[in-house]
Amino acid sequence: MCGITGVVYRDGRRASASSIEKMTSIIKHRGPDLQDTYSYENVSFGHVRLSILDLSELGAQPMHSDDGRYVLIYNGEVYNFKDIRAELIEKGHRFKSTSDTEVILKAFIEWGEACVPRFNGMFAFSVLDKANKTLFFARDRYGIKPLYYGQFNQSFLFGSEIKAIEQHPDYQFEINKTGLKEYFSFQNFLSENTLNMGVKMFPAGHTATLNLEGSQGLVLKQYWDYDFQEPGEAMTREDCREELDRLFQQAVKRQLVSDVELGSYLSGGMDSGSITAISASHIDNMHTFTCGFDMGSASENEQGFDERSKARSFSEYFGTRHHEKIISHSDMERSIDKIAWHLEEPRVGQSYPNYYAAELARSNVKVVLSGAGGDELFAGYPWRYYRAVGSLGKEDYQNRYYDYWQRLVGETNQQKFFSPIWKDIASFSTRDVFENVYSDSLNSAKTPADFLNQSLYFEAKTFMHGLLVLEDKLSMAHSLESRVPILDNDLVDFAMRIPAEYKLASMQEVVRLSKQGKDKEIEAYYRRSKDGKMIFREAMSEHLPKETANREKQGFSGPDASWFTNESAEFIKDVLRNKNAMIYNFIDYQTIKLTLDEHFSNKVNSRLLIWSLLNVEAWLASHS
Repeated sequence: MCGITGVVYRDGRRASASSIEKMTSIIKHRGPDLQDTYSYENVSFGHVRLSILDLSELGAQPMHSDDGRYVLIYNGEVYNFKDIRAELIEKGHRFKSTSDTEVILKAFIEWGEACVPRFNGMFAFSVLDKANKTLFFARDRYGIKPLYYGQFNQSFLFGSEIKAIEQHPDYQFEINKTGLKEYFSFQNFLSENTLNMGVKMFPAGHTATLNLEGSQGLVLKQYWDYDFQEPGEAMTREDCREELDRLFQQAVKRQLVSDVELGSYLSGGMDSGSITAISASHIDNMHTFTCGFDMGSASENEQGFDERSKARSFSEYFGTRHHEKIISHSDMERSIDKIAWHLEEPRVGQSYPNYYAAELARSNVKVVLSGAGGDELFAGYPWRYYRAVGSLGKEDYQNRYYDYWQRLVGETNQQKFFSPIWKDIASFSTRDVFENVYSDSLNSAKTPADFLNQSLYFEAKTFMHGLLVLEDKLSMAHSLESRVPILDNDLVDFAMRIPAEYKLASMQEVVRLSKQGKDKEIEAYYRRSKDGKMIFREAMSEHLPKETANREKQGFSGPDASWFTNESAEFIKDVLRNKNAMIYNFIDYQTIKLTLDEHFSNKVNSRLLIWSLLNVEAWLASHS
């Protein structure tokens, strides 16, 4: 786990260490164990290392091929590297280290870009080919590891974090106003947009080549995409459950490879509990970590947000060394500036619990396992899919889902909300951004199962990707490697072929009630059935305490609705009722004033919008 940076001069300038040192140093938190740079003609590489596998200097980067032709910088972990290494040895390659870095380098030498689909893991890397005068880039299937790029004044810049690009003298900061519109529509970025003008997120599941000579830009190529669909052959529920259990255990065991101590997040839920169950059977006295919340002012609906007691029960059941932290409203307030700097582009939900969970884990281990991905693969958000499964066709489906995913500012309110900059962003369509996520398979969707699979596709590409970016940035803020075993290639490939009827309890019942407009009955059905992830619950039930598999879904969230109207009210008012706040150069002050008035009078719960406003204001302050 590391951080990478790079610059390519397109105008004949020679690169040097001075062109890359600041870019590399600013992301030292990603790799405090070692920092190094390399320059060749018009290219400079930078690398910071968090040593996880092969702690010796033999695993250091930038890594050079034996003949000096290739140079690699790499961020991530490839969990099947030993299998690939054995195959490469059979082909005559010799290895100096026991690191996965050297395996990636020699795999590229052997197979070129065709090596990338062989990798089962999380990664973003670049390879310099001196002979062909090219840079090659790749990012993992799911976007677990981030990578950003852009060209400024004939300088092509890239890095694991945007702040690295900002350090180069050819980069001049300018806010991307369409990025603001996209974020405040979805509380996320569904495209490669960022808040920095000219900086793009390298898309997940893609490779790219950049010619070091000439002016041609980055040539992107997609090598993988999600493909949720009904299986081509009949699959019994029992066979599905058994194979799912086998692949899940295999995935977790694969990701236990480490030369440093490893632990796991542990909430009261099924995903982290199942990962901990398998891990603890292989690691004695494994560390586990839970963050709870000060619930002094929490409402009745929020009381279940603190999962410490459930996590303690899990820990006793699995025999782990358990650690916990209580997060208060003041912790939330203190974290916003740090989160805005590390996260760079605010993403889905309230992120301060993730920040403190990573801080807690890093005080004990260097690697932690996370339960991310289970909900998106196995249909863990039924209340979202219910609005989709009864769709009458493509247009009806997109209307329903687009309306739902405007999490902050709906299309009809955008002009007023963005009145200070509306003339600059009016032509930028958030509906187009939304529709561009989908593949051509949406055109042939007809059945409830089809529409469920389209929803899983959309949420894996967008919502989960946002969660993965958040997970990476806030764990690496503490020099902590976070792994996501559920996003194992074999497990994901199988999950995408599981029949929809095994994931949700009864789509037919939901469709029937939906056609009759019985929204309250649908909500009651969800509470009664505890719907979602049904086959995954069944497969994991033998590893967990009996009551866990039927426990209702609970996200990792604090009692913000109460904090934002009580303990943190003055903090929010000080920031957002200040007419001189920088955010009001882009957003209408009177609109936010009315929003706050309604929120504090308990007419409307605007906690998500308030959190987003606070974060963007802190982000703007970090660039002032």
